Amino acid sequence: MKPSRHVLLHALRRQRWRNRLALLAGVLLLIAAMTVSGALGVQKLSLATSLRGLFAPVLPSAWLADIPAWQIGLLQQLRLPRIVMAVIAGAGLALAGVAMQGITRNPLVSPYTVGISPAAAFGASLAILSGATNAWSGPYLTVAAAFASAVLCATLVLAFSALRGVSATMLVLGGVGLTYLFSALTASVQFVATEQQLSAIVQWTFGSLNGSTWNEVAIAGGVLLLGAPLLQWHAWALNAFAAGGDDIAASLGFAVGRVRAIVTIVAVMITAAVVSFTGVIGFVGLVAPHIARLLIGGDHRWLLPFSAVVGALLVLLSDMAGRLLFAPVIIPVGIVVAYVGVPLFLHLLLSSRHKAAL
Repeated sequence: MKPSRHVLLHALRRQRWRNRLALLAGVLLLIAAMTVSGALGVQKLSLATSLRGLFAPVLPSAWLADIPAWQIGLLQQLRLPRIVMAVIAGAGLALAGVAMQGITRNPLVSPYTVGISPAAAFGASLAILSGATNAWSGPYLTVAAAFASAVLCATLVLAFSALRGVSATMLVLGGVGLTYLFSALTASVQFVATEQQLSAIVQWTFGSLNGSTWNEVAIAGGVLLLGAPLLQWHAWALNAFAAGGDDIAASLGFAVGRVRAIVTIVAVMITAAVVSFTGVIGFVGLVAPHIARLLIGGDHRWLLPFSAVVGALLVLLSDMAGRLLFAPVIIPVGIVVAYVGVPLFLHLLLSSRHKAAL
């Protein structure tokens, strides 16, 4: 006996409320993690001071009058840029991963596997090898080279897939091929680099939030704020792609090639903006969408924002662990995020499989 329309609507409303509560809980947990991260460090601060510093832009200046100037400076100039960059990086990479997995119907696709992150690493390595980092503008030249290389990789992937029709298979195969190409190019640069240059290249490829500034936060955050609504606008199209592929999406009236190109370009631009400043953080775009999907389901209207929250939490908690566990040594976030994310991902995956078996 099929369930009645009333039963289906009631179940739909319940699912919608569960998703809203999950998203709200995730945002509150993210704010709590940001507060704790701001309070902990070599110089410990109170949670109240950290929370007030976090919301300082929207608070009256008088509310901060009783906080010592050095604590305000520590928060606003050192810790908050790093915290906000961690949130932007995690959210951006997770959104890009969700979008690319949706349009390709491939759960193993991420910004790393389609060549964007390896391409950025090659661009940065080339800039470091050229000696650009010796100039006052060196860091920005490295960022510009990484961004340009990532965009070049995306252009090559789209051009390759366009020659055979903009299909999911062509995107994935083209990205995999360019991943190996740019990885080989980066290895070649490392082979001829001096010891000092090699150290800088390897440090960049680890992925790190050290030295994040408000200017970098503004650029990466601006790209994310422009790209996220565009991805959300295509949530129904991503649902169609994920449910039945190109045929289902076309039958529902979506322009398959145009939607795939737009979503890919937006995901690439977000990824390029993030990795140009943080280096390669390759695991977030793969695992955060899966964690979010296991928790709230595959509806991209909810999956996109919830994945952004999960990705932000994953990077922020990983960075906090890297700063504190072996202080004063700071472990790059790109390394820690794998240690934190893999066990969590495997636990959720095994739990979900066990429930399905029952």
